[in-house]
Amino acid sequence: MPARLPRPRGARGAAALLAAALLLIAAPAAPATPANSAAAAAAAAPSAVQVNQLGYLPSGPKRATVVTTATTALPWQLRNATGAVAASGTTTVHGADTASGDTTHLVDFSSYQGTGTGYTLTVDGRTSHPFDIRADLYDGLRSDALSFFYQQRSGIPIQASLAGAAYARPAGHLGIAPNKGDTSVPCQTGVCDYSRDVRGGWYDAGDQGKYVVNGGIAVWQTVNSFERAKRSGHQAALGDATLRVPERGNRVPDVLDEARWELEFLMRMQIPEGKPRAGMAFHKIHDAQWTGLPTRPEQDSQPRELHAPSTAATLNLAAVAAQCARVFAPYDKAFAARCLASARRAWSAAKADPNVLAPDSDGTGGGAYGDTRVDDEFYWAAAELYATTGESAYRDAVTSSPFHTSADAFTPLGFAWPDTAALGRITLATVPNGLPADDRARIRASVVSAADGYLDAMARQGYAVPLPEDGYVWGSNGQVANNASVIAVAYELTGHRRYRDGALETLDYLLGRNALGQSYVSGYGEQASHNQHHRFWAHQADASLPNPPAGALAGGPDSALQDPVAQEKLPGCAAAKCYIDDIGSYSTNEVAINWNAPLAWLAAFAAERG
Repeated sequence: MPARLPRPRGARGAAALLAAALLLIAAPAAPATPANSAAAAAAAAPSAVQVNQLGYLPSGPKRATVVTTATTALPWQLRNATGAVAASGTTTVHGADTASGDTTHLVDFSSYQGTGTGYTLTVDGRTSHPFDIRADLYDGLRSDALSFFYQQRSGIPIQASLAGAAYARPAGHLGIAPNKGDTSVPCQTGVCDYSRDVRGGWYDAGDQGKYVVNGGIAVWQTVNSFERAKRSGHQAALGDATLRVPERGNRVPDVLDEARWELEFLMRMQIPEGKPRAGMAFHKIHDAQWTGLPTRPEQDSQPRELHAPSTAATLNLAAVAAQCARVFAPYDKAFAARCLASARRAWSAAKADPNVLAPDSDGTGGGAYGDTRVDDEFYWAAAELYATTGESAYRDAVTSSPFHTSADAFTPLGFAWPDTAALGRITLATVPNGLPADDRARIRASVVSAADGYLDAMARQGYAVPLPEDGYVWGSNGQVANNASVIAVAYELTGHRRYRDGALETLDYLLGRNALGQSYVSGYGEQASHNQHHRFWAHQADASLPNPPAGALAGGPDSALQDPVAQEKLPGCAAAKCYIDDIGSYSTNEVAINWNAPLAWLAAFAAERG
C-alpha cells in the first residue's frame, strides 16, 4: 500500500477552505513585512549563501549551500566577528536542486573547530547571515521548544513569570463568561446523551481545538525524548526545575510534568464505564464553528462539542497511556498505574470496535483528522503495551501485525499522526523487551535502514533535506524533524557518526539553510518566521497581541498551496519555496503540537551533542 501523506491538520476540501478563508476577511490585510520581503529577495537572488542562522556545534558538521550558476569550484572564506579570515577553501559543485529549482554549490567547513559569535561565510561576493559556533548552541532552543507546550495549555492561567508578560493570559475554556468552557461538554447531536469534563490538555495548533490523534503523537514524542535522554545519561537536562513550567520543584522531571498535562486530558476523553462504547476515546473537541482569527482563548464565546469516538483515537490513548505507565513509574507510581489501567481499557475497547473510523467529512469548526486505516495504530499500541508489561497477548498482537514484518513502517515521507507504525518500531528497537534476539536485531536494522534512506535523500539535494523532492506537504517541517529523529535513533543504535551528523544537519535546514534562507523557528535567526497562523499569537492581525514566542516551528513549504494567501502570493512556486510568513497562510505557516514535539526532541538531542 502506498504511503499515506499527512492530512492537513485543518479542514480539507473546497468548502472547508472557503469557510476558513471567510474567517480571515475581518482581519486586516497583511502588510509587507521585512521577513516577507527578505524571503522574496532570497528566492529571486541570482546567488546566496544559506547557513544555519543560529550556528553550528564546534565538533559537529558545518555545511552551507551556495546558490550560483558557476560550473567550477569557488573560493570561500569564513570570517569571525572582527572580519578576520578564520578558515577558507573551495566549494563543491552540486548542481541542480530539483525541489527548489536552484543551482547549488556546497561549502564544508567542519574542520574548523574554533568558537565565537558573529561568524559569516562569503562566497563569490555574497555573504551569509551571521551565526555562532559554540557548545551550548541548542540549550536555549531545547527550553523554548518545550515552553511552546506550556503556552498552548488549556484550562490554566499562563504566568508572566514563566512565559513573559506579553504571553500571560487567563485560563482558557474553563467556563468563565463569555467562555462556555470544557468542564461539561456535550456531544454533537446523535453521538451521546451526556456531557464530559475534558478540561486541560494542549490547544492543537493555531486554533483552539484539542484532537486525540494529534495529542497522541505529540505527547509520545515528548515523553520519548526523556526516555531517550535517560538511556544516554542526559536526563538531568530535562529534569525537575529545568524548564519553565509551574510544577517545578515537585521531584518529577519537568518534561514529564508537561506531558502529564496532555495525558490527563487524553484520559478524560475516554468514555466511562456504563456508557455505550465504554473505554473508547472521543476523537476530538472544539468549537461548533471555526474560531475567528484572532481570538484569545478566554474570550472564545462559542459552544464546544465532543465528536464521535474513533478506533484511531482509542489506540492513540492505549499507546501513550502504556508509555506513561512505563516512564512515570519511578516518579509517580499511582499515576503510572492509572495510565496502565486506561491503556488496557482502551486496547480492549479498540479490539471490540476495530473499525470505528474518523471521516474526512467532519471538518466543521476543526480539523477532521480522518483516518481510514488503523492497523498501524494497533501495532503501535501493542508495542507500547508489550514493552511496558511483557505480556504474551500484546506480544502476539505485535508479531502478528503486518507492520512487524513489512518495510513500510518507515516511508520516504516519514511517520505522522495518520502513520504511526514507526513509533512502535522505534519503541521495540530501543526499549528492553522479550522478543527473540534475531527479531529484535531485525527491528533495529529496519530503523537503521530507514535512516540510511533519509541520509540518501539528503545527499541528493542541495539543501540536505531528509524528504523526497516531492515531499513538501502540509506540515513538511514536521516531517523533516520526524525523519531527523529516526536518523538520531540510528545513531543511538550504531554509534556511527554519520547518523549524528545527519540529524544535526537537518536542524541546519529548519534554521535557515534552505531555499528561502528562512529560519522557520521563531526567535532564532536574522530572518526568522514571526507571523505564524495562531488565534492569540496574532500580532500581524491585531497589534495588541504578541507574535509567537521563541521556539515555535512554522509548518513549512506546502506545494499544494492550500489556503487563499498562498494561492494568491505563491503561484508557480518551486516546491521548496512554497512558503510565506503570513498569518493568513495556514497551510504553510501554522504552528502545531505535532510539529513542535519533534523540534523539541531534536533540539534536546543536539544540545547533548554540544
